[in-house]
Amino acid sequence: MTTAEWQIIFFTAWIALLSTLVILPPGLAIAWFLARKTWPGKTFVEVFVSLPLVMPPVATGLILLKMLGHRGILGGFLHRHFGMEVVFTWRAVLVALGVMSFPLLVRSSRVAFEEVNPRLEQIARSLGAGEWKVLLTVTLPLAIRGILGGCVLAFARALGEFGATIMVAGNIPGETSTLSLEIYQQVQMGEDDVAYRLLGVAVILAFAAVWLSEWLLRRKESVA
Repeated sequence: MTTAEWQIIFFTAWIALLSTLVILPPGLAIAWFLARKTWPGKTFVEVFVSLPLVMPPVATGLILLKMLGHRGILGGFLHRHFGMEVVFTWRAVLVALGVMSFPLLVRSSRVAFEEVNPRLEQIARSLGAGEWKVLLTVTLPLAIRGILGGCVLAFARALGEFGATIMVAGNIPGETSTLSLEIYQQVQMGEDDVAYRLLGVAVILAFAAVWLSEWLLRRKESVA
């Protein structure tokens, strides 16, 4: 492994972890509302959240490119008011990874919340606990394994993201290159040895993440 290859590996792992942490608060909020509340338009929200799972990643990347570019709604706002560039920077990688892994986190967390017995929450309320205290002391502790499993799956998805990332961030050496992008680049250049080394690292990381997610799921089922 060369220094440049290690930098790509560390950058990919770091940005995938950061994207998972960034989407965690909104992901948990949406998952809780989908699991516990009923409101007009709930089906629309469910479908909208799941779209990145079924849309071509390059299509999602094109939408992000239009939104985050200088002429886009969000990108233009950030550029005018904060002088912040998003597209073709590490921020674009962060956004692409977060968007593509968001549905997995929400789905797993929603199932975890749905499996929490509402009677336990009601008992806590009858003892004088407010909604936030019920959430923090009853709901989240009982759903934690499913939430952690969703986080691990989101992290694993972020590690392997390619299509949306290359559209909105490109493949700039030392700036936006991730494992998937670099593997593709090395194959295009005929550097198969480098590509296979990076492929091996990607397989190990993905296997470890999925194994951990399955272990958490089995532990949750055994406790139940």
